Amino acid sequence: MEAYLVDWLNLLGRWLHLVAGIAWIGASFYFVWLDNHLLPLPDPKAAPGVSGELWAVHGGGFYNARKYPVAPPVLPEPLHWFKWEAYTTWLSGMFMLCLIYYLSADVYLIDTSIATISSSTAIAIGLATLAGGWLVYDQLCKSVLGRHERALATVLSALIAAVAYGLCQVFSGRGAFIHFGAMLGTIMVANVFFVIIPGQRELVAAKLAGRPLDPAPGLRGKQRSVHNTYFTLPVLFAMMSNHYASSYGAHFNWAVLIALSASGALIRAWFVARHKQHVAGHTVSPWPLVTGIVILAAAIIAMTPRTAPPAEKSAAAGIDFARAQAIVTQRCATCHAASPTQPGFPAPPKGVMLDTPQRILDQTKQMRQQLVTRVMPIANLTHMTDEERGQLVAWIDRGAPH
Repeated sequence: MEAYLVDWLNLLGRWLHLVAGIAWIGASFYFVWLDNHLLPLPDPKAAPGVSGELWAVHGGGFYNARKYPVAPPVLPEPLHWFKWEAYTTWLSGMFMLCLIYYLSADVYLIDTSIATISSSTAIAIGLATLAGGWLVYDQLCKSVLGRHERALATVLSALIAAVAYGLCQVFSGRGAFIHFGAMLGTIMVANVFFVIIPGQRELVAAKLAGRPLDPAPGLRGKQRSVHNTYFTLPVLFAMMSNHYASSYGAHFNWAVLIALSASGALIRAWFVARHKQHVAGHTVSPWPLVTGIVILAAAIIAMTPRTAPPAEKSAAAGIDFARAQAIVTQRCATCHAASPTQPGFPAPPKGVMLDTPQRILDQTKQMRQQLVTRVMPIANLTHMTDEERGQLVAWIDRGAPH
């Protein structure tokens, strides 16, 4: 019953996280796009304080959006704020992180072949990464470096890459990738909570009190908002990577994580630049886009599944289906069965079942990918040996004779 309830909490938490994330990222992308498409008013005197406007048609009507860099002459009522999308995304994400990776750290977070650490140590490292990532990032933005965007981007990129490498030396590939994404997501929501929203509140309070309006809070908020949009694609990749063992299970998975994150950030940067330059009537350099695509292509090529080494093929030359089935039954079918016997698994993961001869034969291609990347059995709970792994890979490479 406990596993059944956890499964439902997983489903509902993931559902909420997905919906909130769509709302937050959608709003973020829209406002970045909007800000870069504003055009000067035909008659600036007609609307003092307006830096630009945009006309759009959607849903059967016309919309006219205008931007006041500091504040309008009179504050309107009601004034809509965009914050709960971000907060809900982070809160639901932390709920999922605790439910899956911390409640079952020995299964999803720890891989003893990478590092032998206790569950409490692993959880402490994970939480320290989330908090430390924000503190270091925030101090860098507040420093002199924060006034030089390219220099700041270079330093942040190096530090983020170092974190990606470090996490992959401590956690399972799956746990490392998810914590990398969670760290960037925490930075993003902390930008909203500690910088963007307080800056907006200060502008509103100053306007209501009749104090001189300081544009600095708005400029800081704009900087953090732009950072958030560059972080978005790397975060999305990290969040969905747990469904793709070829990424987090790669031999140099830290390099895959860095490469795909860099690719996503570069592609997003190109889109942002394109929006801005297109409105100004200028051409935008294609190099960020080209570089991002080249990095992505290189990662795909580098991650091509390997064939079994000659030693493994030789050791498995005489394996037959009976032996293959015996290995799968002992090492895999405890989870991948109609009624799993492995504690904590109320249903076969992803609906994959390997408890009959035909089901094994139907899944050989998928099995091979999981075996070569060493992500299955998860955390090697069933203690599959390297010899057994090599035997199964070689048997599949021979066409899975039966």
